[in-house]
Amino acid sequence: MRQRMRWWKVLGLAGLAGVAASGVVIARAERRRRAYTPEEIRQRLLERHAQAGDAAKPTDPA
Repeated sequence: MRQRMRWWKVLGLAGLAGVAASGVVIARAERRRRAYTPEEIRQRLLERHAQAGDAAKPTDPA
């Protein structure tokens, strides 16, 4: 019975560590996202849109 309880404790600690790690990853991504000014975001979106438009154009099979 003590062995079973130990496994639950280990599993609970692993879950807690996973939640903490997820929070760190989310906070880091949010900090990186907020570091851009609105003009930088607009410029990056326009560049990505232009690249996507260039990639979507079919080539002439001549």
